[in-house]
Order: sequence, then C-alpha cells, then structure tokens
Amino acid sequence: MTRSGQDYLESLRDGREVWLDGERVKDVTRHPAFRNTAGSIARLFDLAHDSEHTPVLTSQGVHRAYAIPRSYEDLVARRRAHKVWAEASFGFLGRTPDYMAAGATGFAALPQVFTTESFDGAPNALAYHRRLAEGDLYPTFTITNPQIDRTRSASEQEEDDLVVRVVAERDGGIVVRGAKMIGTGAVFGNEVIVGTIEPLAPQDIEHAVCFSVPIDTPGLKFLSRTSYEAQARSVFDNPLSSRFDENDALLVCEDVFVPWENVLAYRNVDASFTMWWQTPAYVNFVHQAATRFWTKLEFLTGLAILITKANNTYQLPPVTQAIGRLMGKVAQAKAFVLAAEASYENVEGGQGVKPGKEISFAQRIMAGELYPQAVQEIKMLAGGGVIQLPASAEDLLHPELGPLVKKYIRSPGHPAEDRIKLLKLAWDALGSEFAGRHEQYERFYHGAPHIYLMQQVWEGDTGACESLAQACLDGYTLGAGGVERPAPGAFPGDDPRTPGRNTAGRGANR
Repeated sequence: MTRSGQDYLESLRDGREVWLDGERVKDVTRHPAFRNTAGSIARLFDLAHDSEHTPVLTSQGVHRAYAIPRSYEDLVARRRAHKVWAEASFGFLGRTPDYMAAGATGFAALPQVFTTESFDGAPNALAYHRRLAEGDLYPTFTITNPQIDRTRSASEQEEDDLVVRVVAERDGGIVVRGAKMIGTGAVFGNEVIVGTIEPLAPQDIEHAVCFSVPIDTPGLKFLSRTSYEAQARSVFDNPLSSRFDENDALLVCEDVFVPWENVLAYRNVDASFTMWWQTPAYVNFVHQAATRFWTKLEFLTGLAILITKANNTYQLPPVTQAIGRLMGKVAQAKAFVLAAEASYENVEGGQGVKPGKEISFAQRIMAGELYPQAVQEIKMLAGGGVIQLPASAEDLLHPELGPLVKKYIRSPGHPAEDRIKLLKLAWDALGSEFAGRHEQYERFYHGAPHIYLMQQVWEGDTGACESLAQACLDGYTLGAGGVERPAPGAFPGDDPRTPGRNTAGRGANR
C-alpha cells in the first residue's frame, strides 16, 4: 500500500549520515537546507496515497511506476502518473521516487540479465522490485564514478578505493569501499542503489558490483553540495529553490557491509553494465525524464507568457514569434514522449513492453540542446526587469521603502507586489545559482554528449537512412550518350529502368 507524506517523513528520521558545510545533519526533515524539499516530496506521496489523483498514480495498491507495462495503454497510463508528479514541482524535481521505481521495474521485466556464471542476481533483482513496491519506498541511486582520472580504468586509479569496489567477502555478504557521484536526491531516499552505468574494463572485476542498501547503513556517508534551499531568503523571494532543491551528494562507502540478498551484480563487468541497457531500465528512466522535461518546458513557456503580458509586449509581432518558438519547443518535447510510447517494443526474452529505444535515445539529444535555447529565449523576453528587483520582500513592507517600490516597480494592470513576485520566480528559474544547476543538469543528466550521440548512431536505423540515399543514387546514371535528363512530369527518384515507366526523353543529350 502507498504511504502518506507523514509516513514518508518519519522514514527519513533514521540516523542517516548526511554532511553539509562541515556539520552532520541530525534530521533532514527539520534542517533548513532540506526540510522544505522533504515536504515537497512528502506531498507527492500524499497525492498518491489519498487525493483525486490516486487512481492515476496507483495500480493495485502500488505506485503505477512499479507496474510492468503489458501494452501501449499501460505505457500511457504510466506516463500520466509521471505527469501528475512532474507538475507538482513544475518539472524541477528530477529524481522523484518514480524515476528509480521505473528502473527497478525494468529489472523485473528481464531478470535473467542478472544471472551469470559468477553470481545469480535474478532473485535479488525481483526481490528488490517487490520490496520497493510493497513498501512504497523512495529508491535513489549513485551510478557514476568520480571524475578523478578519466584516462584510467577504475582499477588503475592512483588509489585502489577511489571507486566503489569489493574489499572482502563474508558468509553473509560483501564489504565495499570507495565513492560514487552524483547522488541526486539521495539524501531524501530510503534506499540507494550503487553501481556503474559506465562500461568497465576486464581488469575492473572488483569494481563490477551493484547493490542496494538502506540510506542509514553504517559506513555510508553523503556529502551534500551547497544547498540552494538554505540560501533562499523566503518562498516569495526564491519560490523554486526554497522548495524544490533535490540536492546532489557524493556517496562514500567506508567498509560498508552489504548482505548477499541486496547484491544484484557481482564480479561480472558485462552484467554490471547490461543491467541498465539490456533490460528496459534505461528507457524507463527516459520515459519519466522526458515527461518531466515536457512539463518543465510548459512551465517555462507559461512564465514567458506571463512576463510579456506584464510588460505589455505580448501582442508585439517579434514577441509573439518568440512565444511561438517556445510553444514549438513544448510540442517537440511532448512529441518525443508520445512517439516513444507509440513505437513501443516487446521486451525480448522478458515480460511486457517498453518505450521505443531509438526515439527514447533521441530525446536525450533534443533535451540537452533545447533547454539552454529555451532559457536564453525567455531571458531575452524578460530583459532587465529580472535584475532590478528589491533585495527581498521586506522592502515592500518597509514604511519608507514600500511606497517607492510600489511606485517604480510596476506596470499597467500589474501592481508592484504582483510584478515582483512574477519576476523573482523568473529569476529563480532562469538566472539564479539554482537555475544554473538546472541548466547544467538538463545538459548532462542522461550522460555526456559524446556518449549519447555515439549511442544514437549505434541504436538508430542508420541502414535505412543510407539505403534511401543510395536508392536515389541508383535511380539515375550518366548514360551512354551523356548526362541523363528527366522526362517532363517525371517524379524524382523514378527508376528509368523500371518496366512500365515512361522513359521517353531520358538519356538525351543536353
């Protein structure tokens, strides 16, 4: 059964080891760097637990992200659930619980990938999916190796525990040591899956491990980046960063004991890699992320519309054209989601269906390139208004400054308080440090361009593209008598050698 938001918050008070600014955080639900975001995530659980959205968000008592889709209709139903949660944070919470939930469901759809000569992780993968679904847990992950020396493999780093590796075996499990990045949302999770989505070299066998453990596991440390929530002055002044800073943390394992039943892949470099790519896990990730991205562009475009109306520029032709470009970007983002669903594929050798891989992979290219363009477009529409703003809401309330602010920071039909509220929201989304993190996040959250562009070549139907171009070349020749000229009314691409075609005039000298 699904949990309430309060149940979720209670689950975070478990003694987890989270560090920020040189201090250990005693309770993430009460600390000023995390409490509002924890509350925003709790609201997601409430929406699923008991709200008008519960029928959309759940299926047979569990979140819909945990249901293995058996048809196109099931994919659409899962997307609708993703959309409800994405809209609750206006697209700014990227790694909500349904993200890794969809990944775990991908594991359960093809568990035999986890069965190898060295270790059979298939039962554990199924148990992992079941444990998350039945407990309505918030699963997070850290699956990227630290950026220390990218010219060397994991086992060839200058120290042997820079990347998570197995240092000992025991009767009941393994002991691991090392680090992983980037644990987005990890400090708010219930379990963290630790693995590698990058290919490992054959000699990296000690690093070829994937497991999931509770966040409060002894020896597990989370080193948080700067908290934008902690820096926020108020919800009025920082409406997004004060409530939706999902945080990113470095995970450090200091001789962490992992029970065998929590291990998914072990001492097999192929299994630790293909568990993400051969199962539907990764395309399930993209399905959730693409839905969130579409939602985020809807929000940003709506923001642009509100800004231009407040500036009384909405009806100007250049501004209308700019809004049109943004609406076109929203339609592109939506189209990728719908196309991935419509091009669904059967899970070969497993259960159910998955979003189409070619379209899913292409979405990563589109999103990484499109988001900075959209932000730049809206910045141009906003102009200097987002810069010349009061330092805080206190200026509006000040007996001497308030009248000045209300006089000079307004526009027709938009009093100062409304205008300042709008522009502070815009700055938090477009120009703040929080906004800068989001632009970088949208560029890289599904990998670096040099990786996903090459994958698109490998996964896309390059043969069909090449064949179509070759068919055009094969459709004409120089001709024995000189340059061939098409007959009047001939269609481009007609093969003059095809029986029954009107080839009169072809091959004539010019």
